Amino acid sequence: MKWFNVLALSATITLAFVMGADSPKSIVGKYDFVGGEEDGKPTPPERIKGSVVVIEKDVILGTDKDRKEFFGATYKLDTSATPWKISMVSRSPKAGMKAEGVVKAEGDNVWICYALPGGKTPTGFKTEEKQHCFKLKKVK
Repeated sequence: MKWFNVLALSATITLAFVMGADSPKSIVGKYDFVGGEEDGKPTPPERIKGSVVVIEKDVILGTDKDRKEFFGATYKLDTSATPWKISMVSRSPKAGMKAEGVVKAEGDNVWICYALPGGKTPTGFKTEEKQHCFKLKKVK
């Protein structure tokens, strides 16, 4: 009977990890931009209107309203930290540039905040100089 309890507990923990909101898989999907902030100021809505972000297992791609790619990067997500930490290496527009930041996922919304070259890595979801932060909503 003990063996069955251990097996059931293991299965429950595994299932909670795979399906839980805090799983790295929870940010995988297609997203619309809801809003943004750059260098401490709101991103002009016309600049992000119609843009889409696709987050795959280890790649993030951003396309504008004409579906032209404006950003592409590989990434690693550390969900053991709060907030989650993200490390990105760009593929476009300039290959090899690195950006560090933070991620928060709640329901269908994801916030990604990161430092531009020369900027300080953000620790929260408000920007300072040389930082960008975007709120995304999952497309259903």
